[in-house]
Amino acid sequence: MPTLRELTDALIRQEQTLRQGGGEEGQQRQLRHGRLPVRSRLELLLDKDCPFFELGLWAAHGMYEEWGGVPAAGLVTGIGYVAGRACLIAANDATVKAGAMFPQSVKKLLRAQKIAAQFRLPLIYLVDSAGVFLPLQDEVFPDEDDFGRIFRNNAVLSAAGIPQYAAVMGNCVAGGAYLPVLCDKMLMTDGSQLCLAGPALVKAAIGQTVDPEDLGGASMHSAISGTVDFHEPDDPACLKRLRSLVELLPETTKRVVETEVESDSRFYDIVSGEGREEYDVRDLLRLIVDNDTLQEYKSEFGQTLVTAFAKIGSHAIGIVANQKRRCRTASGEIQVGGVIYPDAADKAARFVMDCNQTKLPLLFIQDVQGFMVGMQAEQSGIIRAGAKLVNVVSNSVVPKLTVIVGGSYGAGHYAMCGKAYDPALILAWPSAKYAVMGGNQAAETLLALQLRESQRAGRTLQPNEVSELRQSIQTRYQEQTDIRFGAARGWVDAIIVPCETKLWLHTALELLPDTENRDFRTGVLQV
Repeated sequence: MPTLRELTDALIRQEQTLRQGGGEEGQQRQLRHGRLPVRSRLELLLDKDCPFFELGLWAAHGMYEEWGGVPAAGLVTGIGYVAGRACLIAANDATVKAGAMFPQSVKKLLRAQKIAAQFRLPLIYLVDSAGVFLPLQDEVFPDEDDFGRIFRNNAVLSAAGIPQYAAVMGNCVAGGAYLPVLCDKMLMTDGSQLCLAGPALVKAAIGQTVDPEDLGGASMHSAISGTVDFHEPDDPACLKRLRSLVELLPETTKRVVETEVESDSRFYDIVSGEGREEYDVRDLLRLIVDNDTLQEYKSEFGQTLVTAFAKIGSHAIGIVANQKRRCRTASGEIQVGGVIYPDAADKAARFVMDCNQTKLPLLFIQDVQGFMVGMQAEQSGIIRAGAKLVNVVSNSVVPKLTVIVGGSYGAGHYAMCGKAYDPALILAWPSAKYAVMGGNQAAETLLALQLRESQRAGRTLQPNEVSELRQSIQTRYQEQTDIRFGAARGWVDAIIVPCETKLWLHTALELLPDTENRDFRTGVLQV
């Protein structure tokens, strides 16, 4: 099995490939049209020497292979700095299927809008898209989390006072044309197209022959329809204008985080690549939080979860982290690391309520196999205790951040603030694994089911057939537990280099708005 360092190095190499989008051929095609590739646009838009926290880079990885693959879902999203202000960027990559929107592209953009809303960040859209990918229109068009939700969010974000800027820098046709027009400020470059139907569709629909510029060009929309606020000659001028418009925003107290990032080998010495070795999660926490700020809460009780107060970049937080080493209770019982027991769930639930009482943001560090099972655990009330923890996490009113460093299995994923529980950001290390249960348990469970089906059909499998079936199940399950599989489907916002964990968390805490003045309430707790 590869080590955590080897997994990280492989991840970095793969990400370099993903950032090439449609490759050299696609980038040359952009240049022939007088347009810059998306990464070149970002270089001109974003402040120099400031980090760009890219989100969803692995979106659609390994998916849509029948269409030749869609690197990064044909869309670049992330948090970057423009004229000294943190902004959420969403930019079509026209080198990938002409920027067409696949189902995962839509999901990625919706997540970017949600993050912008949670952080109250200005949104900048760089639009260069052929619109919905028509062969998959049934998976893109109609549902509440499909393409139309993007425009609904445009309107809601604007009403919430979150600035939105759209720059049409290529194609913007059909339903996608509503996105820029629903933004607060709209820019458009010469040679771009903004229309509900292109010339060919207009001809087919109403028999009208029309010039592309007269139909939806920048000059027409600037001088005749009045749709465009700023008419720019080319990409560099458009991006310069965007920077100057963002600079007009009121001064913000949020600052650029200057956390120094070093390739700290201690991260790799603590956590293994395959996730089987025990470690003390406190050693990991000390690398993430500010020096001498870790104060553990109920340290002698419910030890398979570590609950603690600390600071990251001087921001006070509460931490709930899975303990991966074996623990001994006061009665002498040995508890397995990475498993949540009733006492740990009770402790964590009270801690989460305490943090909500004092308006402290919560950080969850996941390396969890799930909740304890068996007669003793059931009689001790594991379901009741687990439900209590899920309840208080669900109803938390403080910002939540989640980092998956190892396993993220079963209901343990839920209780430790998985994606469904609205973390402002959910990040993962290359060693992370996502599934309803561990690979070996799942393989044996699925194997038993298939053996039972064979027996019902009157056929007994031979030992070599059983072995091949077990191997096939394990291989398939391992592929699906790989964190890249989850990241492709949007289950995490980013796979990050371990030594950059503090930088990501510090930045998030710096940018998150103050906790809303909402009262914390829970549902009915089984006590």
